[in-house]
Amino acid sequence: MNDKGDLGFHAYIRGIILFGFALLILGYIITDNMKYYIAPKMMPFIYFSLVVFFLLGIIQIFRSTKRGKSEEEIDCDCGLDHQISGPRWVRLLVYSIFILPLLMGFTIPDQALNSSVAANRGIIYGSGINLANPTTNIEDGQSSTPRTDQFLNDPEGYLASIEDYETIDEIEHYQIEDFYDEEWFNEYYDNLLTDLHGETVIKVTDKNYLDVMTLLDLHLENFIGKELEIMGFVFREQDFEDNQLVVARFSMTCCTADAGVYGTLVETEEAYLYPNDTWVRVRGTINKTEYHGYELPVIMLREITIIDEPDSPYVYPSFR
Repeated sequence: MNDKGDLGFHAYIRGIILFGFALLILGYIITDNMKYYIAPKMMPFIYFSLVVFFLLGIIQIFRSTKRGKSEEEIDCDCGLDHQISGPRWVRLLVYSIFILPLLMGFTIPDQALNSSVAANRGIIYGSGINLANPTTNIEDGQSSTPRTDQFLNDPEGYLASIEDYETIDEIEHYQIEDFYDEEWFNEYYDNLLTDLHGETVIKVTDKNYLDVMTLLDLHLENFIGKELEIMGFVFREQDFEDNQLVVARFSMTCCTADAGVYGTLVETEEAYLYPNDTWVRVRGTINKTEYHGYELPVIMLREITIIDEPDSPYVYPSFR
């Protein structure tokens, strides 16, 4: 293939790839499957990227039509060689970096994050107690503080704890008060506490999910004995008793890369009837229990109903 034909061919391939990504994004938007990957507040950026991909694809396709014109019209006079150098397998490898993810996007079924991802990332109990993803998984003990928080708070100490397992028990438990001590935060949850304390049944919705989780973590004693209704997917830790399960939801701030799993412990003799990833709505009495030495809210089950996965399987931060 001559130089002009080579440049035109590669411009055409790049245009097709750009159009492919634009069509993939458009497909996610039309089918409403973008919700599995991106938080709603990020949608303006998705629309912007859709337009950009289409425009860049048009530009590349237009450039590819210059293959029959003179070399002077193809050359941009920048003094650089724009041809792709190297053997054909190198060019194929470069394009496959873009083509393979594109093909996977069109062929792999879209679905919400599930219990297998939760097992890897760890369930966050209440508003910030992560016991399923400890610093290290050793027989001597476990730390309940998420690894990212440990590293950010004390990088040297975190690295030392990995090398010396004897320091595991000395790691301080993560407290939400350490991070949210601003006046607006306390005022917000004081008002929410007043509102919910008067409710006969505390109904956890998509909108208030994270708020209620935080409130139970901060003021558990105020809710013991009250009824709570919540829905989510079933998840179990490896060391759970037969009568224990977690009703969990993924929380997303930006995209699936930052998704966390927030769950509430449920105790019922019928726990074995509900396999992982089953979506359920539960209702029961709030009590407290201990898990790995930390006090947690637990729902003493009264009612449980299997439901379909909701249209919006994730929950999003709502306060402030």
